[in-house]
Amino acid sequence: MRAVVQRVTEASVSVDGQTVAEIGTGLVVLLGVTHDDTPDKARALAAKIWRLRIMRDEKSAEDLGAGILVVSQFTLYAETRKGRRPTWAAAAPGHVAEPLYDWFCQGLRALGAEVAEGIFGAMMEISLTNDGPTTLILEA
Repeated sequence: MRAVVQRVTEASVSVDGQTVAEIGTGLVVLLGVTHDDTPDKARALAAKIWRLRIMRDEKSAEDLGAGILVVSQFTLYAETRKGRRPTWAAAAPGHVAEPLYDWFCQGLRALGAEVAEGIFGAMMEISLTNDGPTTLILEA
């Protein structure tokens, strides 16, 4: 499981011109799932992100009760070393990835996070104001 985590002052996701999720100050998580990911990995990564001290004044999202916007992102597993056309073989197919994406979001909620979500598999437009900017890449 791979996540790009961005600290934001605001963020939203739109599908077909309609806003489907939004947060104020918090974190945007772009989440990619690969073939050997498990519910345990999803829960562990959720806990790490929730408690990661990357908010201002070395606080965590947990400390601040900050919102988390989670967006599925299979392109995080693009293979680009050979040629000019990315391959997606390392990304788990939707029927495998979606339940793990759900486990990740449920794991955050179980810890007390207020979670907003994009729509799995949809063509989404993400708008955000990166705070810092602070952007990390995490793997489980």
